[in-house]
Formats: sequence, structure tokens, C-alpha cells
Amino acid sequence: MTQVHTPAQAAVTFVGAGPGAAEHLTLGALRALQEARVVIHDRLVGAEVLALIPAHVTLVDVGKEGFGPSVTQNQINASLVAHAMSGPRVVRLKGGDCGIFGRLDEEMAALEAAGLSFRILPGLTSASVAAASIGQSLTRRGRNASLRIVTGHDMEGFAEQDWRGMARPGEVAAIYMGKKSARFIQGRLMMHGASGATDVTIVENVSRPEQRILGTTLAALPEAVAGCSGPAVILFGLAPRAARSSVAVLKEVQA
Repeated sequence: MTQVHTPAQAAVTFVGAGPGAAEHLTLGALRALQEARVVIHDRLVGAEVLALIPAHVTLVDVGKEGFGPSVTQNQINASLVAHAMSGPRVVRLKGGDCGIFGRLDEEMAALEAAGLSFRILPGLTSASVAAASIGQSLTRRGRNASLRIVTGHDMEGFAEQDWRGMARPGEVAAIYMGKKSARFIQGRLMMHGASGATDVTIVENVSRPEQRILGTTLAALPEAVAGCSGPAVILFGLAPRAARSSVAVLKEVQA
């Protein structure tokens, strides 16, 4: 039986840290960090958030990087179980929302197998904060009645999606981990009827001091994303609001 318990009982608290800035941390998440004994955190947790953790707390970095050097998921699971077995007040801190592309299920299963309880404190996901940063909503009456949050790659490589559905005019999708698969995504969408003129916004380093916003089009997506060195969310179907004069807009690359 799944052991999801109250705060006082849980051996591990999964916490969504938001995309980077401390202002996007929930009050519950802040309280959990301040009461923690051990914090096991991802690479993408913002420095502002880590700075809120008391100095006496043990920090364990289990960072992952897409297509790069990473701590394996089995190692993360083992570390999580070992720390939880040694005492309470363990926080598993994940960037964004821990339930969106955060491998939460694997870690919950590891705790369950060890007879350990947990609770979950959701966080703001990067798509929400990225859309807010360009002055847009993710859904709008008369434009899109649904929202897709998809990944650019999975365990088997570039991820397949409902391309025909995404390609319909007015659709909006937040694409995570899509930098390396940008040309694949562009090709699939255009193959299924999406216009090359469809608005796309890339938000790099969402909410961090080095955040960068690039407004472009589907036709120019691969060239635009090639200039991004940090983590980025691709907002397909959305353009930055014209009133935001600080936005760097990339011109469509002519064929």
C-alpha cells in the first residue's frame, strides 16, 4: 500500500523548487527546506533557492544533464532510500514541478519498496513561469481549449508526439528538453501541416538573472535554439507581447 503520509510522518518530502527564482517557491516548500536535515537536489535547482537552505543542512547534488554526464537514476534512488532510512526530514528537491518530467514515479517506487513514506509539495513548472515572462497565458478563449506539455526526448531518443494535433492552428505546446531535437520537432510539425510562420518563443534560463527571451517562428526554430547554452522551454504557438520592449526578437530565417 502506498505510504503517503502527513508532514509529521513522512520520511521524505518531494518538493518542487520552481524554475529558479526564489520568488516562485511556495511557502510549504520554504518551510520544508528550513526544517530539513538532508536535501537531495537536482542540477537545475536555482542558486536563490539553495541559498535559503540553512547552513547545517546536508546538501546532496544528484544532478542530471540531458545527453551529458549524470548521476544515474538507480544511484539517486539508492541515495534517497539510504538517507531516509537514517532519519526523518529528508527533502528531495526537484527543479520546476516534481511531477512534470521529474522522474518522480521511479523515486516514489523506490521508497515504497523500502517501506518508506513520502509526501509531495508541487512547484511552479517552467511553462507557467515562461509564459508569464512573455506576458502571455497558456490558454485563451477562442484560441486553444487545451495545452500540451511535452518532452523533446525520452529514453529511446527524440520523442514522438501527436504531431497532427499540435500542428492545428491555434494550438499551444510547451516543449521541455527540446534544444537538441528542435529540427526533428520542426520537421514533424511542418510535415503534419503546421505553418512555418507559426509563432514560437524560446525562454532560456527561466526566471533566473540570465533569463533570455527569443521570439521566432517554427521555420527558424533550429537556428534560434542553436544559440541557447542554458536550459530552455520552447513555447510553440505563442509570441512575446508587443509591449515588452526588452524582448529580443529573432527574424525568420529565409529559405
